Amino acid sequence: MKWGIDLGGTKIEGIILDEAGTVIDRRRIDTQREGGYAHIVSRIALLVEEMKSATGLVPEHIGVATPGTIDPPTGLMKNSNTVVLNGKALGKDLEAAIGVPLTLANDANCFAVAETLLGGVPAAVPNAKVVFGVILGTGTGGGIVIDGKILGGAQGIGGEWGHMFLDNSGGYCYCGRVGCAEQILSGPAIERYYANLAGTYRTVKEIIPRYRAGEPHAVQAIDRWLHFFAKGIATIINVLDPDVIVLGGGLSNVAELYEKGIPQVVDHLFNPRMDTVFLRPELGDSAGVFGAALL
Repeated sequence: MKWGIDLGGTKIEGIILDEAGTVIDRRRIDTQREGGYAHIVSRIALLVEEMKSATGLVPEHIGVATPGTIDPPTGLMKNSNTVVLNGKALGKDLEAAIGVPLTLANDANCFAVAETLLGGVPAAVPNAKVVFGVILGTGTGGGIVIDGKILGGAQGIGGEWGHMFLDNSGGYCYCGRVGCAEQILSGPAIERYYANLAGTYRTVKEIIPRYRAGEPHAVQAIDRWLHFFAKGIATIINVLDPDVIVLGGGLSNVAELYEKGIPQVVDHLFNPRMDTVFLRPELGDSAGVFGAALL
């Protein structure tokens, strides 16, 4: 059996797969991150106990998808937008709480490997060697998969395009720098930019219909988002040259991303054409937990 846990900012999801990949059990509970670090650890342990009780199964190993990543030299969490996790020995503390060995990986990496092995990549590009998985949602992240395996990197930050410099207009990021891609491409960044233009806060779900209706502030906000998406992802293609890019996160459902954003990518490429294939996600918001189980 393969056990996986996806630790998110608002929910924790668990899954058990048999050797054929069939779901044996799958459930979610609230993260309750406002309770602090120790409470989050206890919530993950509670979810594992619920899964054990429901199935009568006992895990030998669990994969865990985390926001942020483990720093290889220290074993401590870093770069998490659930900031109470940063600087903590999450792997060690979870193993003590649950009592089984764990493998931890960044949630974007888990998304990328799940879509590569279980999602649409095998059917669309069966010989794909390099896949880049993109998260566009509350945050902006990415994961690199080469020959079916996650490339975490020497510092554990492989694929972290959300914190590459994109444009000063993004302003300050929680990471302490200015102009990070996440501060331009994420849902909250779009909402913040729109509010500055219009003087009224609206969610992305409200902004998109206004964009389609031609409202000037919405048009400016979304066209800016599409421009910087193309510019940012072109940098990834110029460096990594992936066979496939899979787009995930809530914003991957916005049709204009495919109709207007992706066609602009070639404007920023070193190559005169774009051969990289862009795919929508097939596993939805559960890709992370499937990827965790594959760890």
